[in-house]
Amino acid sequence: MNMNRASLKILLVALLALGIVLAPTLSWATPDMPNTPTKDESLRKGETRDTLNPAMFPDPKVRAAYSVAKAIPWVLDSIYCYCYCHENPHFRHISLLSCYVDRHAST
Repeated sequence: MNMNRASLKILLVALLALGIVLAPTLSWATPDMPNTPTKDESLRKGETRDTLNPAMFPDPKVRAAYSVAKAIPWVLDSIYCYCYCHENPHFRHISLLSCYVDRHAST
């Protein structure tokens, strides 16, 4: 994976996390809406392995991306990975979350 795709993955995860954090503060949010994201498992593609520990990465951007993946795995498991690792028999990834159960997202 080239640096542009890695940067795109990190940006995507950061934007997802920002959206989840800011959603309750938007004008359409009402008092009866929960302040925490609803854990919707219905769109999961089936990745069951744990993500790698973010502390094992020295790069703060990579560490942040792995932290978000660990915090909201059900979201990343519902997203198709556009680096085509799903089609590559070497990786056998199921979803974007699969890139965070190994070092693939850090390269």
